[in-house]
Amino acid sequence: MQNNKKIRYLIIFLVLVLIFSFSLIVSCRTSKKVNEITAPSEAISTERIELPEPEYDSPTSIEQALFNRRSVRDYKDEPLTLTEVSQLIWAAQGITDQRGFRAAPSAGALYPLEVYVVVGNVSNLSDGIYRYKPHEHELERILEGDKRAELCIAALGQSSVKDGAVVVVFSAVYERTTQKYGERGIRYVHMEVGHAAQNVYLQAVSLNLGTVVVGAFQDDAVRMIINMPDEENPLYIMPVGKK
Repeated sequence: MQNNKKIRYLIIFLVLVLIFSFSLIVSCRTSKKVNEITAPSEAISTERIELPEPEYDSPTSIEQALFNRRSVRDYKDEPLTLTEVSQLIWAAQGITDQRGFRAAPSAGALYPLEVYVVVGNVSNLSDGIYRYKPHEHELERILEGDKRAELCIAALGQSSVKDGAVVVVFSAVYERTTQKYGERGIRYVHMEVGHAAQNVYLQAVSLNLGTVVVGAFQDDAVRMIINMPDEENPLYIMPVGKK
């Protein structure tokens, strides 16, 4: 009798696991069938997109942006403009000084962060994965195609990742900082990505856009989808879209 109960509970548990797994995949399904994370597409020949010059003033005060900053997970199915994308990633890691200093502070000005933009719905910009080049204020396309659904699966089925018009992905090369500060440098890198993410939040408020920080994801899956170099470690995912 005792063994029968154990078997019954085991069957119920397995059924619940199967139902959860199926719902996770379905939540990330788009018009293109996606039921597993595939290997990244072969890198395309380098294409660079010159971004519009960022604005340095707006009707939104810093106090208003701080007061209105919220995590937003639901977005309209409307495209962003290239100007909006430019402003967002400039806020994250753009150059703000002739000496090369950036919008977010960095321990020792060593700048371990890399910024990728996963594009799925931007006017006059092809779907794909782009790396931000801060000194040139350009996007370098490294992969073709809309990868938001695959990234959603890697982010444990969080639907905001596939629904955002773009997804900003932060990664870090720890060695850029630890070579000077040792193991404590890892803490500095984590502080830095927080600074950069808050910049994106505040800039999104100014542009009347929504975003949210996603920290729950499978590192190796994200690294594979983005096609990151081995030395980079993914830290944050930030979908952005029209509220």
